[in-house]
Amino acid sequence: MSKQKKCIPVGDYFIPAIELKSVEDKALNKYGRMRRAFLQEQKPILFDELVLTEQLFPHLYEVQDIAEKRVEVIMAGLLEKNPAPDKETDAMTWVRHMNMLKAMAEEVVVRGVICNL
Repeated sequence: MSKQKKCIPVGDYFIPAIELKSVEDKALNKYGRMRRAFLQEQKPILFDELVLTEQLFPHLYEVQDIAEKRVEVIMAGLLEKNPAPDKETDAMTWVRHMNMLKAMAEEVVVRGVICNL
């Protein structure tokens, strides 16, 4: 017995009704959503292939895991080279410094991971 897919009639044609299903209960974070948007806008053929083979979500989960780990590693390296001011005495300067380092790390990750895999 073969598995029948639902089709939608469009004029004289029947178009397969393709549903994009999440394969895990894991939510996409901003890196996964950025990768999906990049694929949709810049690599539509690859995006369609990943959707049709049901590999989109595993790919997005992998990219977001790689991105998160790289941000952590880059942040540690940046903190080593540019130590943060004392959080107890000057909290606003510490927050500003940490935000700047995180922005630098995320810029590297977006260019290297999100847009180049």
